[in-house]
Order: sequence, then C-alpha cells, then structure tokens
Amino acid sequence: MKSLRFASAEALVSHPQVALQSLDSVAHNLYPLLFKASYLLERVEVIRVLLECWPLEEFRLGALLGPSADHAGDLRDRACRACLEACVRGLADHVLRGRGQQRLQLADLTGVRDVQVQQCPCGRALGRWGRTELLARTCNELQVGPGTAQRSIKVLADLFVTEGNFQVVMQALGPVGPAPLRLRCLSFRADSLDPSQLLQVLCLAGPGELRRLQVVHNVRLHAGLVQQLLAQLRFPQLSSLTLPAKAFDTPPACAPATEGEDPLLTAIAWELSQMTQLTELSVAFSTLTGKIQKLLSPLRTPLRALDLANCCLNHADMAFLADCTHATHLEVLDLSGHSLVHLFPSTFFRLLGRAAQTLRVLTLEECSIEDGHLSTLILALSPCHQLQELRFLGNPLSASALRRLFLALCELPKLRWVEFPVPKDCYPEGATYPQDELAMSKFDQQKYDMIAEDLRGVLLRAGRDDIQVSTPVFGSFDPDIQETSNELGTFLLQAFKTALENFSRALKQME
Repeated sequence: MKSLRFASAEALVSHPQVALQSLDSVAHNLYPLLFKASYLLERVEVIRVLLECWPLEEFRLGALLGPSADHAGDLRDRACRACLEACVRGLADHVLRGRGQQRLQLADLTGVRDVQVQQCPCGRALGRWGRTELLARTCNELQVGPGTAQRSIKVLADLFVTEGNFQVVMQALGPVGPAPLRLRCLSFRADSLDPSQLLQVLCLAGPGELRRLQVVHNVRLHAGLVQQLLAQLRFPQLSSLTLPAKAFDTPPACAPATEGEDPLLTAIAWELSQMTQLTELSVAFSTLTGKIQKLLSPLRTPLRALDLANCCLNHADMAFLADCTHATHLEVLDLSGHSLVHLFPSTFFRLLGRAAQTLRVLTLEECSIEDGHLSTLILALSPCHQLQELRFLGNPLSASALRRLFLALCELPKLRWVEFPVPKDCYPEGATYPQDELAMSKFDQQKYDMIAEDLRGVLLRAGRDDIQVSTPVFGSFDPDIQETSNELGTFLLQAFKTALENFSRALKQME
C-alpha cells in the first residue's frame, strides 16, 4: 500500500531533471518521502542531490527505508550499490557546499540488511565491507580537502574491517586534524586481523559507544588476549559479542589450568559481568567442557541469544543451561555439534521446556539425531509455540522420519523457516556422519527432489504453505564471507605457508 503523497513523489523522481529543478520549492518535510521514492526507483542522481541539499538535522537511512504510513514496503534489505554510493557521495557534497545554511548534524547509515538476492533494479549489492571502505575513503578525502574543516557531521556506521581495508579505516577513525565527517561505530566486525591490529582499531572505533562486536574466523585470539581486550576497552554499552574459534584456549606460554581452577576464564567471566547491556553471546568452536557455569553465571543480564555450537559440552554444562536464569529468556539458541538427544535427553528436554515461551530460532546441526531419537525430539519441540526458525542440517534422518517430523512441525503456529538435511536415503549405504564436504555433496539429487516435494506436500495439506523449507548443503548464506572470500582465501594460504615454514625450521633444528 502507498499513499497519494508517495505516488506523487514517485511520479516526480521518475523525471530526474524535473525533480532536481523543483527541489528549491519542495517543503522540507517531504525530503524523506522523495528519498524513499528515489531509492525504490534507483534514481541515483536524485538521491545524491537530496543528500547534498538535506534540510533536516538528521538523516537516518534505516528509518527512511523502513515501512511508513505513506509506503508500507520495507527497503532495508536493498543494499543497492548504486543508491548507497549516491548517499555517501551526496553526504560529501553536502559538506563541500560550505554555505553554512545546512542543518544536518547526524547521518546514521546503519539499518541496511545484507541478503542473498537483491531486489533493487540493478541487482548489484554493496556489502558491509564495501560500505566500510567507501565511507572511510570518503572521510579521508574530505580531511585533506580545502575549506571543509569548519563543518562537522557525526556519521554512524556498521564497520567491517579486515587486513584489506585496515589502514584506510584507521585513518578515517583517527584523523590528524579536524574532520568534516566524524565516523562513529555502533556495530563492528573484524576478520583477518592480528590481535594488535584489532586492539588498535577498536580503540579508535569508540568502545564506549559500541553495541555489537563480532571477532570472527581469522583473528587468532586465546584466553589471555580475550581477557586483555575486554579489560582494556570495557565496552559498557555492548549488547552482542561474538568471539572466534578457540578464543578460550590457554595462551601458549601458560601452563594448562588445573581441574576446577581457571583464572583466565574467571577473569573473562568477570569482565563480561560488567557489561550490563549484554544479551547476546556467541562462543562457537571453543572448548568449554565443564566451564559453562563459570562463564555464564556471573552475567548480570539474562541472555536472549546464545551460540554454543561445537563447544564440547558435558552433562554438567547441559544441566546448568537447563536450570539457569538464561533459559527462560532465550530467543536464539545454537547447540550444533552435540549429541543432545543421545547423551543429554532429559536436560535437553528440560532446556527447551523452559525456553519454550521465548525461543524463536533453534539450530541443531550435526547433533547425531537419528530416526530412533525422533519421538524425543518431537516431544521436546512441541511446547515451542513461539519458534519461527528451525535448522537441523547434517543429521542422519531418513525420509520417513523427516515426514513424521514435518507433520509435528505443522503444529507450531509461528514457524516460518526450516532447514532440513539431505535424507540419508539419498546417500550410498554405509555413509558416515558427520560428513566432510566431499561426502556431503555426493547424494542422489533426483531422489532428494522427490522427497523434498513430498515434504512440501505434507505442509501444504496441513495448510502450512507459510513455512519455507530448504537444504543449503554447505550451510546458510553468509554475506560477509561471500564479500571477502578472495581476501579470506589469500589469508588462509599465507597462514598455511607460514605453518609449513615453521614446521620446516623445526625439522632442521631437530637434525
């Protein structure tokens, strides 16, 4: 639905020359309307001039693209390259006008969502890494430009920093002199950086304002570095924290912690307890056997999102999770990589029962869930009436078991998204789990298509055509990895080369 006002705005921006000539006579409160219409139709020349002449004190991209009374459509999942480049260029033009009459004080460029399929006319996306580099380079260009120092606009952004854009971001965050665009960060993602680079850039990014911090993949941290990072920067406003694999490993120079004693883990838990806004924590692929209570019990706020995938949890960990305060507040939970139904059936059942009133997203990938476990799984899921997304890839379930599970899932009223595994019937007899990528890809596609069609039929006959189902064999789409895959590959090759050189050097020393 759209109002007559929005339809008029569309008609105007459809003729860019007319629109640009008419801007001087357009009421200031209509600029947001013209901006959304221009973004929808990808009229980049109009977008750029709208930003150059923006007459309001604030420009908030996410709010402008979201649903409104004039236009119900949500354009926040359109990370359109042409439109976003026009926004940043227009912001620079705004600074360079230098007439002193512009009122813009804050440009909030957050709120855009990165999706797999772009709906904009050009179909070309500008991901988070690209947006970071474009904005940083623009800030740097304006720092050295003539006659720009007198204007200062605060720019809020979600930054994604790797080795490839580290230097340009550092210059933008820490200008030598007055900066017409003052870059501030609300959400920060780091990959392919060494620990010293991470600390440097986070110091400049403003840890006091940071809301979300993702340190992923190829940032090599251990427990000592994690404790140092949290102790130095504090992050008082942080609500979401993601740490890379092996982040809780003992530092190389330290002796392994004795049973029941782990001073580094205790120190990390204390630092986390000082983050009074923290509600989301991801520590996947860290060995935390018997340590979950020590890590989570000091937290002052209940967690809404918790990722413990492949953390080697034991009975004590699961018992704590099932009975702790966090369980009744969890909205997003990932327990992938644990044989939950086989090893911890009662505590798993109790955990889902306590989380049932809030749980929206549940991920149970490679949890060794077999046909014989299905009754327990269905019983555990049955009270989860708030569940919207369920992912259980990599489990050795047959077509008949999946059919029975889908019948049960029809009873969950809010469920909208299911990722299910390739049925084991489609693999050669004797296939083992968990599978590597090569084995995972060798299945009977024709047989899979028939089974998938039957499962969709189960949903349709139950009147649940609102549930979308899929089998992303190699995992769900990750826009950040997709965007930086080339740099990530180069980083991995360099790391492999370094490891070989170290190994060769060690062999020579032994000789």
